[in-house]
Amino acid sequence: MTYYISSDKQQLDIDKVHQAIKASYWGSYRSMEMTKTTIEQSMCFGVYSEKEGQLGFARVLTDHVVFAYIMDVIIFEPYQGKGLGKKLIQHILDQPEINKVHTVALKTKDAHKLYDAFGFQKVGNSDMWMAMDKAKYN
Repeated sequence: MTYYISSDKQQLDIDKVHQAIKASYWGSYRSMEMTKTTIEQSMCFGVYSEKEGQLGFARVLTDHVVFAYIMDVIIFEPYQGKGLGKKLIQHILDQPEINKVHTVALKTKDAHKLYDAFGFQKVGNSDMWMAMDKAKYN
């Protein structure tokens, strides 16, 4: 499958993103207005196919120096299990605004294995929080 990843928010299929997040375990409470606000206030990434439109989505909050928080990573049905999630995460981590950040964090209930491969580790006793910490402490 030929795909591309873009951070152009104008390309996002907001209805499709909202429906996918609304169907997730973490976003069932979100209204369309909430989804639109989160998109406006975040760095966003869409995965696209010329033939099939948008295939996935993720967003990041960051101060561009100390901390970045990856959220709402979702590959739409029926495109899951094709490696697009891995490609999306790698693309995000390769962004200059993200790859120089000291700590990148996320929460997941069921994708620990995916994030382990990128160097994320469990945070404390949390079943959901994971982080990649590149900060140097004296």
